[in-house]
Amino acid sequence: MSENVIGVLCLDTHFAKPPGHIRCVNSQPFKIMKHLVRGATIAELLERPSLEFFAPFIEGAKALEQAGCAAITGSCGFMALYQKELAEAVSIPVFSSSLIQIPLMHQMAGGKGRVGVITARQSALTDAHFEAVGAGHVPVAVAGMQDQPEFSSVILKDEKTDIDADLLAEELCAVGRDLVARYPDVTSIVLECTDLPPYAHRLQQAIGLPVADLTTLSAMVHGIVSRQAYTGQLQYD
Repeated sequence: MSENVIGVLCLDTHFAKPPGHIRCVNSQPFKIMKHLVRGATIAELLERPSLEFFAPFIEGAKALEQAGCAAITGSCGFMALYQKELAEAVSIPVFSSSLIQIPLMHQMAGGKGRVGVITARQSALTDAHFEAVGAGHVPVAVAGMQDQPEFSSVILKDEKTDIDADLLAEELCAVGRDLVARYPDVTSIVLECTDLPPYAHRLQQAIGLPVADLTTLSAMVHGIVSRQAYTGQLQYD
């Protein structure tokens, strides 16, 4: 493969994926290759995760590696639970979830305060997810989108395929504002859910904090696996 392509393990979902979503080809200046895990739903990954359920994802990772991908990610942050299993199954970098960035965000704030995490469903995000990506030691404050009508209807309940982008952005901002009001020591936000990055700029405008998500992580990883020669003149200052 002539370009360094990022492989994406995809849940079997049918709602629209706007720019900013990892599955939208217009989200990044590099190419992605999608591998659909048929029958794998958001509900099952959130509520009934198991190694048996996740076996097709491991096979998908192997297929993406065989196809020439330079690194592999997933279309849901709850795949964090199987970061180790995915990474051990292939010989290329795996970044299963945006949650991997939690220690980075904490260190960038000098190890002070908490990292805020906005997730699809708060009750489903457990200590095991944080521990699986090396973030178990970081103080976090978690808020969920499960009670937001537009998000719940489209993402969690699969009731429709089209998204009211302005409404969903407002829902995210409302959750973010409430989170930082309840936890004033939050120094940054990590968006677990891959359906939220299209609205990350609105959230940042609303709360004035650094916001990380899967698009920021995928851009960093792509840069790591795609180093280029530097050009230009010498500088002495």
